[in-house]
Amino acid sequence: MGTHRRPRQRAKGGGRARTAATITLAGAATATGLGGTTVHADPQPTAAQVRAKVDKLYQEAEVATEKYNGAKEKADAAERRLEDLRDEAARKEDRLNSAREALGSVAAAQYRSGGLDPALQLALSSDPDRYLDGAAFAERAGSRRQAEVGRVRKELRDIEQLRGAARVEAASLRSRRAELKRHRETVIGKLEKARRLLSRLTTEERADVGDRASRSAPGPREGLTPSSQAPDSRAAAAVAYAYQKLGSPYVWGATGPNAFDCSGLTQAAYRAAGVSLPRTTYAQIDAGRRVSRSELLPGDLVFFYSGISHVGIYVGNGRMIHAPNPSAPVRVAPVDEMPFAGATRVA
Repeated sequence: MGTHRRPRQRAKGGGRARTAATITLAGAATATGLGGTTVHADPQPTAAQVRAKVDKLYQEAEVATEKYNGAKEKADAAERRLEDLRDEAARKEDRLNSAREALGSVAAAQYRSGGLDPALQLALSSDPDRYLDGAAFAERAGSRRQAEVGRVRKELRDIEQLRGAARVEAASLRSRRAELKRHRETVIGKLEKARRLLSRLTTEERADVGDRASRSAPGPREGLTPSSQAPDSRAAAAVAYAYQKLGSPYVWGATGPNAFDCSGLTQAAYRAAGVSLPRTTYAQIDAGRRVSRSELLPGDLVFFYSGISHVGIYVGNGRMIHAPNPSAPVRVAPVDEMPFAGATRVA
């Protein structure tokens, strides 16, 4: 018989010891991470880092805002063209109805006299356009009726062309509106992200985000006489308007009179001076004669960033008035606070 061995007995408390060891090792693994590397929580960004991120988000939002402004301008133009096409089609339909009524009077007279010209029967049918395709009609109709039916033919063709153009314009308008929605969502998303970042700062730190742009800026008209320095009366009037709007809130897409985005402010300033500027920074930079930084005079438009996404109105002494971003109202600021991209003297 084989030797029987007694089963090994577990040490008292051995299960508890192993459990404790497992917990200890698990805790150590959590603390060190896989591979034994110590894991630290991501450090909270400093106030300066938050401000830098917010500034970048504001710049990105402004790029999207200018795209929104451009898309809105095109959508508004498409809507006006569509309304014009519909109005013109309605006028032509009125003329068509008048022409058909005239033919109807001739037809009624013929019917009372005992017969109806086949040509008139077709002209007054429910599908006159199909009838008018018959070249034989002109030969059978009298000269007077031929002219009247010719007018019907022309109105029908014109109306069909207008309806075709209106369909194209309506499709363009739908596309523009979809583009507007995309840009709007981008702007709102950037601004909301900036708002969440700013909420991490103290009240004093948040105020600093808006104050940095104006710390070295002079008070209204300090050392400046825009009327005498401006190249013409229109530029002087635009500068005067900008000064009147100091403190107005920044609202993206706004063109005044109580709130503005950057290109909305410059457009409104020159509108007050009797000059029509395009809506966007990309178009405003081509609204006059380019001038160098050394040639700047009050009233010149100054543009910033490589994408020409920001604009202000120069007021002299190295300063401009601009609508910075949602954290700061319309204010005087140094021209060199942002990357200078060019300047235009409005024609």
